[in-house]
Amino acid sequence: MQPTSSTLNAHGEIYLMKEALLSSNTVVQPYSPNEVFSCPEESQFYSQCLERMVLNHCTRFDSVVEFGAGDGSPVINCLLKIKFKGFVQGYELNSAACEIGSSRIEQYRLNHQYTIHNKCFFKNFSSNANYLIANPPYLPAPDDELYMPSLHGGADGASITKQLLSLDCENVLLMISAYSNPVETIDYAIAQDYQVIDFLISPLKFGYYSCEPKVRQTIAKLQKNRQAFYSQNIYFLAGVLFKKKNSSNTDLSSELLKVMTAL
Repeated sequence: MQPTSSTLNAHGEIYLMKEALLSSNTVVQPYSPNEVFSCPEESQFYSQCLERMVLNHCTRFDSVVEFGAGDGSPVINCLLKIKFKGFVQGYELNSAACEIGSSRIEQYRLNHQYTIHNKCFFKNFSSNANYLIANPPYLPAPDDELYMPSLHGGADGASITKQLLSLDCENVLLMISAYSNPVETIDYAIAQDYQVIDFLISPLKFGYYSCEPKVRQTIAKLQKNRQAFYSQNIYFLAGVLFKKKNSSNTDLSSELLKVMTAL
Protein backbone atom coordinates (compact mmCIF):
# COMPACT_ATOMS: atom_id res chain seq x y z
CA MET A 1 0.00 0.00 0.00
CA GLN A 2 1.36 3.42 -0.95
CA PRO A 3 1.85 5.97 1.84
CA THR A 4 -0.59 8.88 1.79
CA SER A 5 -0.36 12.23 3.56
CA SER A 6 -1.84 15.71 3.24
CA THR A 7 0.36 18.66 2.43
CA LEU A 8 0.03 22.43 2.78
CA ASN A 9 2.02 24.68 0.48
CA ALA A 10 3.06 28.32 0.84
CA HIS A 11 -0.13 29.46 -0.85
CA GLY A 12 -2.35 27.65 1.63
CA GLU A 13 -3.44 24.88 -0.74
CA ILE A 14 -4.04 21.50 0.89
CA TYR A 15 -3.86 18.38 -1.23
CA LEU A 16 -3.10 14.68 -0.99
CA MET A 17 0.01 12.99 -2.24
CA LYS A 18 0.08 9.29 -2.93
CA GLU A 19 3.34 8.10 -4.37
CA ALA A 20 5.60 5.13 -3.91
CA LEU A 21 9.16 6.16 -3.15
CA LEU A 22 10.76 3.36 -5.10
CA SER A 23 9.70 0.31 -7.01
CA SER A 24 8.72 -2.66 -4.89
CA ASN A 25 11.26 -4.60 -6.93
CA THR A 26 14.11 -2.70 -5.30
CA VAL A 27 16.22 -5.23 -3.41
CA VAL A 28 18.41 -4.05 -0.54
CA GLN A 29 19.95 -5.70 2.46
CA PRO A 30 17.60 -5.35 5.45
CA TYR A 31 18.74 -3.16 8.31
CA SER A 32 17.06 -2.32 11.60
CA PRO A 33 15.72 1.25 12.09
CA ASN A 34 18.53 1.70 14.62
CA GLU A 35 21.08 1.20 11.85
CA VAL A 36 19.54 3.04 8.89
CA PHE A 37 16.94 5.81 9.12
CA SER A 38 13.52 4.54 8.09
CA CYS A 39 10.41 6.71 7.86
CA PRO A 40 8.76 6.33 4.43
CA GLU A 41 6.24 9.13 4.98
CA GLU A 42 8.92 11.65 5.95
CA SER A 43 11.23 10.56 3.13
CA GLN A 44 8.36 10.86 0.66
CA PHE A 45 7.58 14.39 1.82
CA TYR A 46 11.25 15.41 1.59
CA SER A 47 11.29 14.01 -1.94
CA GLN A 48 8.25 16.06 -2.89
CA CYS A 49 9.85 19.22 -1.50
CA LEU A 50 13.01 18.57 -3.48
CA GLU A 51 11.08 18.03 -6.68
CA ARG A 52 8.82 21.09 -6.41
CA MET A 53 11.23 23.63 -4.97
CA VAL A 54 14.71 22.64 -6.19
CA LEU A 55 15.36 19.92 -8.75
CA ASN A 56 12.60 20.99 -11.15
CA HIS A 57 14.21 24.43 -11.37
CA CYS A 58 17.86 23.45 -11.76
CA THR A 59 19.85 23.81 -14.96
CA ARG A 60 22.73 21.55 -15.97
CA PHE A 61 25.07 24.26 -14.70
CA ASP A 62 23.72 24.21 -11.14
CA SER A 63 25.66 22.42 -8.41
CA VAL A 64 23.53 20.65 -5.79
CA VAL A 65 25.01 19.24 -2.57
CA GLU A 66 23.15 17.14 -0.03
CA PHE A 67 23.89 16.83 3.67
CA GLY A 68 22.88 13.47 5.18
CA ALA A 69 21.82 11.61 2.04
CA GLY A 70 20.79 8.53 4.02
CA ASP A 71 19.76 5.67 1.73
CA GLY A 72 19.28 8.13 -1.15
CA SER A 73 15.62 7.31 -1.73
CA PRO A 74 14.23 10.90 -1.69
CA VAL A 75 16.60 12.14 -4.41
CA ILE A 76 16.36 8.90 -6.41
CA ASN A 77 12.58 9.14 -6.38
CA CYS A 78 12.79 12.65 -7.83
CA LEU A 79 15.28 11.71 -10.51
CA LEU A 80 13.06 8.86 -11.71
CA LYS A 81 10.19 11.30 -12.28
CA ILE A 82 11.67 14.53 -13.65
CA LYS A 83 13.98 15.68 -16.40
CA PHE A 84 16.94 16.77 -14.31
CA LYS A 85 20.16 17.50 -16.20
CA GLY A 86 22.32 18.48 -13.26
CA PHE A 87 24.26 16.47 -10.70
CA VAL A 88 23.68 15.93 -6.97
CA GLN A 89 26.63 15.27 -4.66
CA GLY A 90 25.37 13.54 -1.52
CA TYR A 91 27.31 13.02 1.71
CA GLU A 92 26.46 10.37 4.29
CA LEU A 93 28.55 9.17 7.27
CA ASN A 94 26.48 6.03 7.84
CA SER A 95 28.29 3.40 5.76
CA ALA A 96 25.29 1.03 5.71
CA ALA A 97 22.97 3.76 4.41
CA CYS A 98 25.59 4.82 1.89
CA GLU A 99 25.87 1.24 0.65
CA ILE A 100 22.12 1.00 0.15
CA GLY A 101 22.00 4.34 -1.64
CA SER A 102 24.88 3.53 -3.95
CA SER A 103 23.29 0.18 -4.82
CA ARG A 104 20.00 1.87 -5.71
CA ILE A 105 21.75 4.52 -7.80
CA GLU A 106 23.47 1.74 -9.73
CA GLN A 107 20.25 -0.26 -10.09
CA TYR A 108 18.35 2.69 -11.55
CA ARG A 109 21.33 3.79 -13.69
CA LEU A 110 21.47 7.26 -12.16
CA ASN A 111 25.26 7.42 -11.73
CA HIS A 112 25.40 10.36 -14.17
CA GLN A 113 23.05 12.38 -11.94
CA TYR A 114 23.68 11.35 -8.33
CA THR A 115 26.43 10.01 -6.13
CA ILE A 116 26.68 9.47 -2.38
CA HIS A 117 30.05 9.90 -0.70
CA ASN A 118 30.73 8.10 2.57
CA LYS A 119 32.51 11.22 3.84
CA CYS A 120 31.96 14.12 6.22
CA PHE A 121 29.86 16.82 4.56
CA PHE A 122 31.35 19.70 6.54
CA LYS A 123 34.91 18.74 5.57
CA ASN A 124 34.01 18.58 1.87
CA PHE A 125 31.42 21.34 1.40
CA SER A 126 32.17 23.74 -1.43
CA SER A 127 30.93 27.32 -1.15
CA ASN A 128 30.49 27.27 -4.93
CA ALA A 129 27.37 25.09 -4.65
CA ASN A 130 24.17 26.70 -5.97
CA TYR A 131 21.87 24.62 -3.77
CA LEU A 132 22.28 22.95 -0.40
CA ILE A 133 19.58 20.38 0.40
CA ALA A 134 19.04 18.40 3.59
CA ASN A 135 16.63 16.67 5.91
CA PRO A 136 18.91 17.37 8.87
CA PRO A 137 18.78 15.61 12.26
CA TYR A 138 16.20 17.42 14.40
CA LEU A 139 15.50 15.21 17.42
CA PRO A 140 15.90 17.34 20.58
CA ALA A 141 17.56 15.62 23.53
CA PRO A 142 20.17 16.40 26.19
CA ASP A 143 22.64 13.97 24.54
CA ASP A 144 22.94 11.64 21.56
CA GLU A 145 22.34 8.38 23.42
CA LEU A 146 19.27 7.66 21.29
CA TYR A 147 17.89 4.78 19.22
CA MET A 148 19.84 6.37 16.36
CA PRO A 149 22.48 8.83 17.67
CA SER A 150 22.97 10.46 14.26
CA LEU A 151 19.43 11.89 14.43
CA HIS A 152 20.31 14.04 17.45
CA GLY A 153 19.83 17.71 16.62
CA GLY A 154 21.13 19.17 19.87
CA ALA A 155 19.32 20.26 23.01
CA ASP A 156 16.56 22.01 21.05
CA GLY A 157 16.80 19.97 17.83
CA ALA A 158 17.96 22.94 15.75
CA SER A 159 21.75 22.87 16.14
CA ILE A 160 22.68 21.20 12.85
CA THR A 161 20.01 23.15 10.96
CA LYS A 162 21.62 26.39 12.13
CA GLN A 163 25.06 25.07 11.24
CA LEU A 164 23.89 24.43 7.68
CA LEU A 165 22.41 27.92 7.46
CA SER A 166 25.77 29.38 8.50
CA LEU A 167 27.54 28.01 5.38
CA ASP A 168 26.41 30.97 3.25
CA CYS A 169 25.01 28.94 0.32
CA GLU A 170 22.80 31.02 -1.99
CA ASN A 171 19.84 28.59 -1.88
CA VAL A 172 19.10 26.19 0.99
CA LEU A 173 16.27 23.65 1.18
CA LEU A 174 15.82 22.28 4.71
CA MET A 175 13.22 20.21 6.53
CA ILE A 176 12.24 21.98 9.76
CA SER A 177 10.19 20.42 12.55
CA ALA A 178 7.66 22.40 14.58
CA TYR A 179 8.89 20.72 17.77
CA SER A 180 12.52 21.75 17.22
CA ASN A 181 12.53 25.45 18.07
CA PRO A 182 11.25 26.72 14.69
CA VAL A 183 10.88 30.37 15.72
CA GLU A 184 14.52 30.79 16.74
CA THR A 185 15.58 28.79 13.67
CA ILE A 186 13.80 31.17 11.29
CA ASP A 187 15.13 34.17 13.23
CA TYR A 188 18.63 32.72 12.86
CA ALA A 189 18.14 32.31 9.10
CA ILE A 190 17.02 35.94 8.82
CA ALA A 191 20.11 37.00 10.77
CA GLN A 192 22.19 35.08 8.21
CA ASP A 193 20.64 37.27 5.49
CA TYR A 194 18.12 34.69 4.24
CA GLN A 195 14.51 35.03 3.18
CA VAL A 196 11.91 32.25 3.11
CA ILE A 197 10.79 32.24 -0.53
CA ASP A 198 8.75 29.03 -0.57
CA PHE A 199 7.62 26.21 1.70
CA LEU A 200 5.50 23.08 1.97
CA ILE A 201 4.08 21.77 5.24
CA SER A 202 2.84 18.29 6.11
CA PRO A 203 1.30 16.95 9.33
CA LEU A 204 3.14 13.88 10.60
CA LYS A 205 2.41 11.48 13.42
CA PHE A 206 5.04 10.90 16.08
CA GLY A 207 6.99 7.83 15.04
CA TYR A 208 9.60 5.38 16.24
CA TYR A 209 12.38 7.93 16.72
CA SER A 210 10.35 10.86 18.05
CA CYS A 211 8.47 8.63 20.53
CA GLU A 212 11.64 7.60 22.34
CA PRO A 213 11.03 8.64 25.98
CA LYS A 214 14.07 10.89 26.22
CA VAL A 215 13.01 12.74 23.07
CA ARG A 216 9.35 13.13 24.08
CA GLN A 217 10.38 14.44 27.50
CA THR A 218 12.63 17.04 25.89
CA ILE A 219 9.91 18.06 23.45
CA ALA A 220 7.50 18.55 26.36
CA LYS A 221 10.01 20.84 28.10
CA LEU A 222 10.50 22.82 24.90
CA GLN A 223 6.74 23.22 24.55
CA LYS A 224 6.54 24.87 27.98
CA ASN A 225 9.13 27.40 26.78
CA ARG A 226 7.25 28.01 23.50
CA GLN A 227 10.04 26.34 21.58
CA ALA A 228 8.00 23.32 20.43
CA PHE A 229 4.54 23.25 18.85
CA TYR A 230 2.49 20.08 18.44
CA SER A 231 -0.73 18.35 19.42
CA GLN A 232 -1.21 15.03 21.14
CA ASN A 233 -1.31 13.25 17.78
CA ILE A 234 0.68 15.24 15.21
CA TYR A 235 3.36 17.81 14.54
CA PHE A 236 4.10 19.84 11.43
CA LEU A 237 7.16 19.25 9.27
CA ALA A 238 8.06 21.96 6.78
CA GLY A 239 10.21 21.88 3.69
CA VAL A 240 11.59 25.42 3.54
CA LEU A 241 13.46 27.05 0.69
CA PHE A 242 15.75 29.81 1.94
CA LYS A 243 17.42 32.25 -0.43
CA LYS A 244 19.83 35.08 0.22
CA LYS A 245 17.92 38.37 0.53
CA ASN A 246 16.93 40.03 -2.69
CA SER A 247 14.52 42.93 -3.15
CA SER A 248 12.74 41.02 -5.92
CA ASN A 249 11.73 38.18 -3.58
CA THR A 250 8.80 38.11 -1.19
CA ASP A 251 9.74 36.93 2.30
CA LEU A 252 7.25 34.33 3.56
CA SER A 253 8.83 33.78 6.99
CA SER A 254 5.91 35.25 8.95
CA GLU A 255 3.38 33.12 7.05
CA LEU A 256 5.51 30.03 7.64
CA LEU A 257 5.69 30.63 11.37
CA LYS A 258 1.98 31.25 11.68
CA VAL A 259 1.37 27.72 10.40
CA MET A 260 4.28 26.09 12.25
CA THR A 261 3.16 27.50 15.62
CA ALA A 262 -0.57 26.88 15.11
CA LEU A 263 -0.75 23.73 17.26
